[in-house]
Amino acid sequence: MKNQFEIPFVGLKIGIHNFEFKIDKSFFEAMPYSIVNDGDIKVWMELEKKETMLIADFEFFGTVKMECARCTEEMDVEVEGELTIYFTFGNEDTEDENIFVIPHESYQIDVKQSIYEMITMSIPFHPSHEEDECDEEMVKLIEKFQNQPKEENKNDDDIDPRWSVLKNLN
Repeated sequence: MKNQFEIPFVGLKIGIHNFEFKIDKSFFEAMPYSIVNDGDIKVWMELEKKETMLIADFEFFGTVKMECARCTEEMDVEVEGELTIYFTFGNEDTEDENIFVIPHESYQIDVKQSIYEMITMSIPFHPSHEEDECDEEMVKLIEKFQNQPKEENKNDDDIDPRWSVLKNLN
C-alpha cells in the first residue's frame, strides 16, 4: 500500500507541484504517543523542486478532538497554520529545524512527521470549552476537591520549633 505522505520527487519536473492531504483519526492513531485523539484537517502542500533543493510550503485548516483542560470532556479545537520546510541534498546534519538534509541517493521525502508536528504546535496550550460549555458535574467535582489555599493567619504555635529560631536571624 502506497503511503500518501511519501512524495517521490525523482520523477517530478523542476517547478511547482501541488499536493493535498486529508488528515483524520487513522493519521493520529498511526503516530506513537499522539496527543490528539481524532481530527478532520485539510493540508495543502506546494512543493517547489529546484536543482539543488526542494521547498515545501504547507498550509492547513481544520479541527482536532481533544480533552478539555478544564472538565476533561472531548471537544473540537480549531487548528490552522503554515510552515515552510527546505530539503537539501547532502550528508551533513544541520541544526535548523526547518532544513532537512537528505542523501543524494534518495528518491522521495516523507512529510508525515512534519505535518503532525505542524498540527500539534498549533494547538492551544490549554484547550478548553467556554466556561458555560463545560460539564457542570465535573466542574463541581473539581471545585470540591481542588486544593484550598492555606490560611494566611497561621499561629506561631503551628511552626515547628526547630525552625522558629530562624525568625530571629534578621
